[in-house]
Amino acid sequence: MSSQASRPSSGIAADGSATLRPDGPLVGRFVHVEPLSERHREGLRAAADEDPGIFRYMVYDRDFNRWFDEALASKDVAFAVVSASDTTVLGSTRYLSYEPAHHRVEIGWTWLRPSAWNSGANAETKLLLLQHAFETHGLQRVEFKTDARNERTRRALLALGAEFEGIFRKHMMLPTGPRDSAWYGITDDGWPAVKAHLTERLARKG
Repeated sequence: MSSQASRPSSGIAADGSATLRPDGPLVGRFVHVEPLSERHREGLRAAADEDPGIFRYMVYDRDFNRWFDEALASKDVAFAVVSASDTTVLGSTRYLSYEPAHHRVEIGWTWLRPSAWNSGANAETKLLLLQHAFETHGLQRVEFKTDARNERTRRALLALGAEFEGIFRKHMMLPTGPRDSAWYGITDDGWPAVKAHLTERLARKG
């Protein structure tokens, strides 16, 4: 197996609310997906500085410390993606828009430094997060959205096994103006096939 989830969490935060935050990192062969903490700040800053263009389709005002502080304080579950081989911080992702009553969550705010592209890091990050959502917490839907102009991410989501579900026009505002968002989803019915596909894909990475 290319991945192994951490010890299942209780699913309950300190304030009594439901959470998808794991008790420790989600551990794979290529990456560790670690709950975000202050110790990741400078590594993520270096990753973001590698190519500021990675944020061009996100609501990001170029103030890294503000982004990091908001991610750390958010009710979303933010993560740092760290190389399993040398602990280099590669990027970040998070669970957001969690609806425990409806058994769904979104995976978003995902970005990696360009030097980690095509390395298996993104595929394994998604595999670990999907496995935690579907198998540890029994969710029935995981969704993704991206700027409709972001062809690279849209191709990556299809390659992941997510299904395209439509365009939400003028869905949100970016610093550059309104954004149409392309929506994708994976359900628990499709998860076994997606898991098998990602596991085989990662096995080919050696």
